[in-house]
Amino acid sequence: MLHTPVCDLLGIDAPLICAPFGPWEEVGLAAAVCEAGALGSLGTAVRTVPALQEQWSELRRFTDRPFAINHTARPLDEDAFQATVEARPAAISFHLSVPADLIERAHEAGILWIQQVMDSEQAAQAIDAGADVLVAQGGEAGGHGGDVSTMVLVPQVVDMAGDTPVIAAGGIADGRGLAAALTLGAQGAAMGTRFLASAEMSASDAWKDRIVAADARDAVKATNSERILPPYTEPGSYGVPRSLRTALVDTLREHPDEVDPADAVPRLMEAIRGGRGDEYLPFTGQSAGLVHEILPAGEIVRRVAEEAEHVLAGEAIAHALGVRAPGVPGSR
Repeated sequence: MLHTPVCDLLGIDAPLICAPFGPWEEVGLAAAVCEAGALGSLGTAVRTVPALQEQWSELRRFTDRPFAINHTARPLDEDAFQATVEARPAAISFHLSVPADLIERAHEAGILWIQQVMDSEQAAQAIDAGADVLVAQGGEAGGHGGDVSTMVLVPQVVDMAGDTPVIAAGGIADGRGLAAALTLGAQGAAMGTRFLASAEMSASDAWKDRIVAADARDAVKATNSERILPPYTEPGSYGVPRSLRTALVDTLREHPDEVDPADAVPRLMEAIRGGRGDEYLPFTGQSAGLVHEILPAGEIVRRVAEEAEHVLAGEAIAHALGVRAPGVPGSR
């Protein structure tokens, strides 16, 4: 299986990370991804510490492979973060700001830090703070993201990172995307939307079916999300969610004053805690345009790694011969 140096750092076999999905249940998905040789993740948003601890114990019953626990700055739950440190996962991942103090706490506990960044300024902060892995997330991504494209951001961060490994994210859903990421200097890829449409993910069938049917243009920025989502609690935080369109998303974009936070927030949080929420805000990236079927997570890992190997082998041969490689789009 395709292997890069970051695999040795994280204790995985394939250079792939399954993105965390905030409050949505993904223990089964994370276990399947880990068992397939990639890095599974669990989110922490809107869940109590006892509920999170039960998730972590359940995942450890399913797999003894490394996994990551994710936190964000929307909002940071200090009790959940301290419980995470005490649980000692292989890695903590973080998004939306760069908290140097939390990185230090993780390192003191022997936990690796995976920092997602959306621009060069955040990348510089993460490098200075000692992040172990940088995830350069382009604006194509689902969930919260910035405006810089993956194609620009990844090599920009790679040039800054020195010996710190970089993972590419945003718009990647197959082996061609992983191969492109490696060509840009990254050591792997993180995928969210592709794993949302997996057999093990607990998202509703309606959400998965919409991803399979979607075009890239159907995944839009959910502007004015501050009216329906928790506030940012860390300095320098920013990011706008990307989602498939719903009545709520359209109203937020076109007539935000018509959305009453006092009514919308409790309804959304209740739906999310009940395992739903996609009827309001189905986070999805532009890579939905590349997802054409729902597959087991292990099959996704295998297919992406094998296709990337095929593409990279074809490009190497083509480069050596100075010709276009058959079956390798865009090679010269």
